[in-house]
Amino acid sequence: MLVLTRKSGESIAIGNDIKVTVLGISGKQAKIGITAPDNILVFREEIFRKIQSENIKASLSLKDDIQELTRIIKAKRQKGSTERQ
Repeated sequence: MLVLTRKSGESIAIGNDIKVTVLGISGKQAKIGITAPDNILVFREEIFRKIQSENIKASLSLKDDIQELTRIIKAKRQKGSTERQ
């Protein structure tokens, strides 16, 4: 981890397109502004973790849905072949 000291109004550049600026400091809190291209998503860490968790849940749900659909298709195929006999 890179640790930097910045004063209010000073910035940090990340690559060519991202700038992090210390807007103000009050007690133990720093107000930070982030300038980034529209294609770069910026989230507070706790929100980012929640999004990751929800995405994992959704992908597991999709897996369950696909397995259920496969089961239904197989059952219909078996029923169809039984009816033809």
